[in-house]
Amino acid sequence: MPETARRIVLASRPVGEPKPSDFRLEEFPVPQPGPGQLLLQTKWLSLDPYMRGRMSDAPSYAKPVGIGEVMEGGTVGEVVASNNDSYKPGEVVLAHTGWQTHALSNGAGLRKLDPRVAPVSTALGVLGMPGMTAYTGLLEIGKPQASETVVVSAASGAVGSVVGQIAKIKGARAVGIAGGPDKCRYVKDELGFDECVDHRAADFPDKLKAACPKGTDVYFENVGVPVFDAVLPLFNPFARIPVCGLIAQYNATELPPGPNRLPLLMRNVLTKRLLIRGFIVTDFAAKFPDFIRDMPQWIKDGRIKYREDIAEGLENAPQTFIGLLKGKNFGKQLVRIAE
Repeated sequence: MPETARRIVLASRPVGEPKPSDFRLEEFPVPQPGPGQLLLQTKWLSLDPYMRGRMSDAPSYAKPVGIGEVMEGGTVGEVVASNNDSYKPGEVVLAHTGWQTHALSNGAGLRKLDPRVAPVSTALGVLGMPGMTAYTGLLEIGKPQASETVVVSAASGAVGSVVGQIAKIKGARAVGIAGGPDKCRYVKDELGFDECVDHRAADFPDKLKAACPKGTDVYFENVGVPVFDAVLPLFNPFARIPVCGLIAQYNATELPPGPNRLPLLMRNVLTKRLLIRGFIVTDFAAKFPDFIRDMPQWIKDGRIKYREDIAEGLENAPQTFIGLLKGKNFGKQLVRIAE
């Protein structure tokens, strides 16, 4: 076992888009587990858009990462030493130990993973928080019905890709929105969406309208404006809008330019009786048994496919995360910390 561990801490709070200088790579002695503790070596780190919010000290649903503190994040780690009878060296667990190579745990909040059932990296993606987010947000808020049209933004990403595939399983029509022709081809040809529209196209609103000839019954929001502006005119009466993320707005330092859109939105909310609900995956924690029953079976049956975008090395996490916020990832963004 090495004597030195590494971690990435928040060096400064970003203004607008995060910069490499907002992060700092540090070395520290590998900690030794005390009574009841275990030492984890991180194998995989998950990078997710919500982490941008943790870098800010603005009011939110969770406390921010403090300056000098380890950047937070979901991880898969191997137990390398244990003074906890519930965990043995060599076992692999899902944890939340953040951007570091080694961490101590008392065992609380860990979940053992079986590499024979599925690649352990999927516990951070399709079989983890992103998959659970898609599953609960769509089924508990969107409630898609057979023959309805479900539109999902960031459709090639970890959450959006699963949303559209579940919509198809439920008999709905799935229309994806993604950035660039390669991602759109993947969403339609590989994932089986009925259509996918490139939001970078100059005539994006017209193409989205053509892809939704019967309007939109469910819109799974991952992006925010200006994509939402193109979807708004297409809502059918009683449409449901689960609001999962607003990645296009996370780096904004002021409101977007242009006219005040709120009166138009509220008029649509009233006249079309729209349901708009923001959610965090933990809101539906009680649905985890349903999720872990359905999702592995759908993957086994080939009804759910997934893609991982893997960066190598903890030192590359900041630049990879910055790229994630710009949509440079293609699939679930992971960092391989150790073999």
